Amino acid sequence: MTDAALTVLGIETSCDETAAALVTGDRRILANEVLSQIEAHTPYGGVVPEVAARAHLAHLTPLIRRAMAVAGLAIGDLDGVAATGGPGLIGGVIVGTMTAKGLAAAAGLPFLAVNHLEGHALTVRLTHGIGFPYLLLLVSGGHCQLLIVEGVGRYRRLGTTIDDAVGEAFDKAAKLLELGYPGGPQLEKAAEGGDPGRFAFPRPMIGRPGCDFSFSGLKTAVKRAVDALPAGPLAAQDVADIAASFQSAVADSLVDRTARAIALFRAACPAGGPLVVAGGVAANRTLRARLAGAAGAAGLEFLAPPLGLCTDNAAMIAWAGLERLRRGETDGFDFAPRPRWPLDAAGGQDKRGP
Repeated sequence: MTDAALTVLGIETSCDETAAALVTGDRRILANEVLSQIEAHTPYGGVVPEVAARAHLAHLTPLIRRAMAVAGLAIGDLDGVAATGGPGLIGGVIVGTMTAKGLAAAAGLPFLAVNHLEGHALTVRLTHGIGFPYLLLLVSGGHCQLLIVEGVGRYRRLGTTIDDAVGEAFDKAAKLLELGYPGGPQLEKAAEGGDPGRFAFPRPMIGRPGCDFSFSGLKTAVKRAVDALPAGPLAAQDVADIAASFQSAVADSLVDRTARAIALFRAACPAGGPLVVAGGVAANRTLRARLAGAAGAAGLEFLAPPLGLCTDNAAMIAWAGLERLRRGETDGFDFAPRPRWPLDAAGGQDKRGP
């Protein structure tokens, strides 16, 4: 069988989206089903791990059936079953991996435990078919990293956040502005009508050596700005201006850090490669535009997955599993789900260790 003929089922349950997808070796997405849990978590203002795990347990099997029906396939048509094995909320990760193991064992198929971050990192190979190497800015609710992607399973970290991830900063700022859940998209929408120059928020780490990020001080600055407003309900224009000013500060920080990473990438990989942005925060159009500008100024191509493949989905998990499967890599049924799983060796643990 050729690599192009391979078909893998992917399962994603690391946070608050239950997802199942079918992807082929020739980069076709046969089905990509995502069930959001927004309504379940909105009353709490954020994701509740126990609520998320119970929702995954209730909805995953019917969602897999739906994905298989959309693709017009039966389990016997598959070449492997991939599931997010971490990092993530451990209850949800357990639901996904145990379901995948059960399906694989029953059908006699290979099981693949996928690092959720690797799913994001390799998505652009599914959507654009690019080769290695490339420079990756991975930005999400739990992660903010700059890495050189040298190959499947080969990642060299250039920088990471020293405190909060950028997606978490968006969510916390949105909560301070009483924008509701999920915070990131709500803040981006509010910022559309705001003045990004009204509030002089700090630009964390700008001008400092290295490629690390920091966002905790920026969150504190947003809180101080909100506290300094007149008592009572927040005025719509104040909210819009704070949102726009916050988003502008984040963009400046990301661009500065990424520009430094581009210089390191060029030194390490003279043949070059594109700048890729991936992860949930990559869906923010303002940030994408600023990063595209930075790449263009440096003479690099800029690539980002379609918006629907930036946020958590199972197509990226199926693809990452397929990438490993055609390299002859699989996992045993004794694989233990991992709440933490560094993508690179510098994270302190071997990629496929316990």
